Amino acid sequence: MAQYTRLEVAAVMKQTGLVPLFYNSDIKISKQVIKACYNGGARLLEFTARGDFAHEVFGELNKYVLKEMPGMIMGVGSITDAASASRFMALGANFIVTPVLREDIAIVCNRRKVLWSPGCGSLTEIAKAEEMGCEIVKLFPGSVYGPGFVKAIKGPQPWTSIMPTGGVSPTRENLEGWFSAGVTCVGMGSKLIQKKEDGTFDLEKIETLTRESIQIIKSLQT
Repeated sequence: MAQYTRLEVAAVMKQTGLVPLFYNSDIKISKQVIKACYNGGARLLEFTARGDFAHEVFGELNKYVLKEMPGMIMGVGSITDAASASRFMALGANFIVTPVLREDIAIVCNRRKVLWSPGCGSLTEIAKAEEMGCEIVKLFPGSVYGPGFVKAIKGPQPWTSIMPTGGVSPTRENLEGWFSAGVTCVGMGSKLIQKKEDGTFDLEKIETLTRESIQIIKSLQT
């Protein structure tokens, strides 16, 4: 069961401005990466459930986070149907992120007052998502649309909250482009969760990039 309501999660997303995205099938490695993000100041993490038995990994991770990381909000991404959303919410997911707009997912999440963020790529989809109760819309893939698209959407719909994912990197130039256009927060995956040359995760760099990204975002938020 979720520990945070959708409004609480939305508030933290807006306040922090950064949602790291990460998936690994190894529980030990996943714990290390999440800890690095947490030490860097992240207070949300989207576990992109893209592998077999991902729900088992998430269940163990969420228990670990609840015990060891006060205030850390765990959510799940890459969800494509209501059954999967319900499964992860039963394991304590506090928010659900999807690559597409699906009404069945909206229904099961709204029933539990869990935040859901659907991937949208047009003003029509964004408006439809908001009609179904979406607090923060995921712009996906962000690299295809860019900050200019966000700025255009915010013209007729200044109330719309947008989280681009894909095409976001931990640099001042990139983040300034997105936040000056009016995004509420950004989702960041491989550009943040970096690896060393030997293929292992660079935990120290992940922590540093997380901290630096949040500091940049804080300076850009108005």
